[in-house]
Amino acid sequence: MVALAKKIKDRVRNAHLEVLSDAHYKLRRATFDFERRDGQWQTCMRESYDLGDGAAVLPIDPATGTVVLIKQFRWPAFDVGYKDKLLIEAVAGKLDGDDPESCIRREAMEEAGIKLGAVERVFTVFSSPGAVAERLHLFLGEYDSRATRAKGGGLEAEGEDIEVTELSLQDAYAMIASGEIVDAKTIVLLQAAMLRPSRT
Repeated sequence: MVALAKKIKDRVRNAHLEVLSDAHYKLRRATFDFERRDGQWQTCMRESYDLGDGAAVLPIDPATGTVVLIKQFRWPAFDVGYKDKLLIEAVAGKLDGDDPESCIRREAMEEAGIKLGAVERVFTVFSSPGAVAERLHLFLGEYDSRATRAKGGGLEAEGEDIEVTELSLQDAYAMIASGEIVDAKTIVLLQAAMLRPSRT
């Protein structure tokens, strides 16, 4: 058996990457040899999308316990049967060269028209590690629900047409069980918020 202390990088050899598509996201095919637990080497082939890293934030007003979520059309979800409603999500976006905190502050303004106050980084996760090379930096952030807001709605040039919704954290959390919220990053952030009662 392969020793547990052996680093994964020492169990991968002869890796070759081929770009299959570079239209919107990069699709790559990797061929490599992997040392199995029994010590045998196996040649494997995997395809993965490289989306670039991103960040998401759940804005919470600590005075009222309200949260801001967004609604938008998502083609992949529509394509597999989610055809009745827009997807409900946390504010999110690609880093595009920014650090994660700068990204969420930019996206909160672009998508929801809100300015974030104090933020807390709660997790960095892989969104779908079997097929997607994307790390998501997840934050809880404070906002003032009484403050004047910018237009929001996303960037039309990027095909965004975003609706903003504001509701209590408890009502948003209940939408997980009802099936109204099905986006993984949003579920994780709502659960993280519910574990921090001082924020609500």
